[in-house]
Amino acid sequence: MSRFVSYASRELMMVAAAGIIAGQLQEHVDKSGRATLAVPGGTTPGPLFDALATADIDWATITVMLTDERWVSEGSARSNTALVRARLITGFAAAASFIGFAAVEKTPELGLARLSAAIKAHLPLSVCVLGMGSDMHTASLFPGADRLLEALSESAPPLLPMRAPGATEPRLSLTAPVLRGAAHVHILLTGQDKKAALAQAEQAASAKNAPVRVVLDQADIHWSL
Repeated sequence: MSRFVSYASRELMMVAAAGIIAGQLQEHVDKSGRATLAVPGGTTPGPLFDALATADIDWATITVMLTDERWVSEGSARSNTALVRARLITGFAAAASFIGFAAVEKTPELGLARLSAAIKAHLPLSVCVLGMGSDMHTASLFPGADRLLEALSESAPPLLPMRAPGATEPRLSLTAPVLRGAAHVHILLTGQDKKAALAQAEQAASAKNAPVRVVLDQADIHWSL
């Protein structure tokens, strides 16, 4: 069952969430010698990355990957890969291994085999951090996306290309089985619009209309104005 925690400020939320995530990662390292962290891009998680990068944990045994990526080069201002490299893979966290999803091939379909092979050995995820759009998408699982039903199925491969009316560029996204398979899931939300969207998602009939539902029953949800 999901747990909802509200914070007095976004700064407090990011610092608190970073502490929880760092502790969970170290716990996995202590138990199995390794851990995998999947993180989103976009505008919300930058301060979380700044806080995580200062956590003095055994980053050399941790692999970081993205939950999804816009199919753009790392030089693009819209690159999630560039954001993570600049704000998370620094400080103590510079010792981590990082699997970026930046576009090398012309289309995400052409890059799919390469990136699927790169992440295979690092699954299941130890910790997965997600956001949610006002349309109730998470990662790049958008309502109305061309391969959404495939991505939501129990037999979905770990990664799928995704194109959707709400997405400017083609995307590459972890699929529902990978997101659900994480030992710990955290959703970061800010603003009243996201809180309202969360309530709507909780009442939605299926993940087809509210893809974030695939992890709601297991996620810790962190919210602040």
